[in-house]
Amino acid sequence: MLKSISYKITKWRLRQNSQRNFLIYCSVFVGFFGGLAAVALKFLVRLMEEISRNISSHLPYHIIYVFLPAIGIFLTVAYQHLVNRDKIQKGIGNILVNIKKNRSNIRYNNIYSHLITSSLTVGFGGSSGLEAPIVCTGAAIGSNTGKFFNLSPYEKTVLLAAGASAGIAAVFNSPIAGVLFSLEILIGEITIPTFIPLLIASATGVVVSKLLYSGQLFHLVTEGWVINALPFYIVLGLFSGWISVYISKVGGMLEKGILKKQKRYVRALAGGLFLGLIIMVFPALFGEGYHYLQEILNGNIDSLKDESLFGSWLSYPWVMIIFIACLVFMKIIAAGITIGAGGNGGTFAPTMFTGAFLGLFVAYTVNQTGLIHLSLSNFIAVGMAGALSGVLHAPLTAIFLIAEITGVYVLFIPLMIVASISYIIARLFNPHNMYWHELIHEKNIHPDQDYDMLNAITLDSIINKKFIAVDKETRIRDFYKSLSTNNANIFAVVDQRGGLEGVILLDQIRKQIFGAAIDDEDTVAEIMDIAPVVIDYNQSVNSVMELFDKSDVWQLPVVKNEVFIGFISKSALLAKYREVFIKQHREADLFSH
Repeated sequence: MLKSISYKITKWRLRQNSQRNFLIYCSVFVGFFGGLAAVALKFLVRLMEEISRNISSHLPYHIIYVFLPAIGIFLTVAYQHLVNRDKIQKGIGNILVNIKKNRSNIRYNNIYSHLITSSLTVGFGGSSGLEAPIVCTGAAIGSNTGKFFNLSPYEKTVLLAAGASAGIAAVFNSPIAGVLFSLEILIGEITIPTFIPLLIASATGVVVSKLLYSGQLFHLVTEGWVINALPFYIVLGLFSGWISVYISKVGGMLEKGILKKQKRYVRALAGGLFLGLIIMVFPALFGEGYHYLQEILNGNIDSLKDESLFGSWLSYPWVMIIFIACLVFMKIIAAGITIGAGGNGGTFAPTMFTGAFLGLFVAYTVNQTGLIHLSLSNFIAVGMAGALSGVLHAPLTAIFLIAEITGVYVLFIPLMIVASISYIIARLFNPHNMYWHELIHEKNIHPDQDYDMLNAITLDSIINKKFIAVDKETRIRDFYKSLSTNNANIFAVVDQRGGLEGVILLDQIRKQIFGAAIDDEDTVAEIMDIAPVVIDYNQSVNSVMELFDKSDVWQLPVVKNEVFIGFISKSALLAKYREVFIKQHREADLFSH
């Protein structure tokens, strides 16, 4: 029934509207529901965190913090296993995979599953962020909207990015940062036909957020920055670049899973309890940590003493410096344990937290020397931008996000300096951001390869089935005689069942034809070569292209159910790729006009 409705709507809108106008209408729809999902998730988690803190305040030593994260992660794992059947696609990396290799199609269940699982994880104190789940939810809304209206992969990609923009914009009340995030992280290019739907969806998400959940995420009061602080901003930029590398390495390693030999529920409970013990020592690591971020932005450093087991010791400046340094390094470890144990969250908020406390560390330490007085709030805000820029490799997103969420634009120069330095240093160690680094090294997916166009090609359409197969028992003399009746330069050698035994390349046997004496009993099995690679009929065209690149040959045999069915030539694949490339760019040109 839904397919029938979708078909009728598609038929009607093609008569009534241009593709460009319809995509803009869709972006409003996606932006509205993406913003709604973001507001619902943030409100739910804030409520759960307040309840958790109220319970904790009535118990000695805040002992409840030991158990809450384990409960949240355990419930998350149970939902993923029993209800969702492990079909949830966690993390921004999976969005990139779907864009590149799945024609921007994301499963429908990702619209709601991230809201449930991430609220359970973070609401009970899991030390991770909600931004990645919100981005995944918004992307799923955009993808499934495009799927419902039978839009092209290009248009689905735009709506997917629009949903992600709306989610980020609604969380932070930052429409420009929402757009830049999708352009820098998800799409990787800026064009007017892409920019307008993203901007509309982002603005719509902010409007929804303002109506339902008004208020700035952070409030920063500053009179600007002074030129004397410039050397210390440069130092902060250097530290931000190095800590970005640390976040990417340690966070990426822990997120892949901890206690891998244990069953999922044991892993969830054990990881959650270990996380709870860490939070007892460092209460600021509870949940996203935004509560403490706002406190230190307000200049209330003493808030770090709250709920701490050794709060009285933090009255000593040198102890406070060590404590802040521990928070810088421990947040990403806590986030990695949260996700590695089975929780659902992201490293966006932990990265901001780490950058903020790195900025606090630099400014607070310098202030203790008496050489100069630095604004703690300024360095906290700029530190967030530095860490984000280095980890995401997205300096524009980092600069505008911090400028928008703090409501302060007078720090643009320090923001640009620190974000740029951090980005340069991070790129020296990691040419790609943490999402692409994992995809390139573990899944062999590259940002510069257009998998979408390759996926538009069916393997069957490029198989040459007009082949000559030679039985491996055929005598060489008889085979040579048959060469005069055909112009093929590659032959398949098969057994009686049609299974591939090897191939004969005419270029390699040319000298033998006119040279060496041939025994009457010699068969083609003696002159054939083993095929360097054999393609299975069910392989993707992406993998076939990769095989051609690795094997450095121009023709490869194809088998189906272990029976040889033909050859694929690299030239045929490239010709088909060019055909699809021209077709898709014509579609994009039509949309832009």
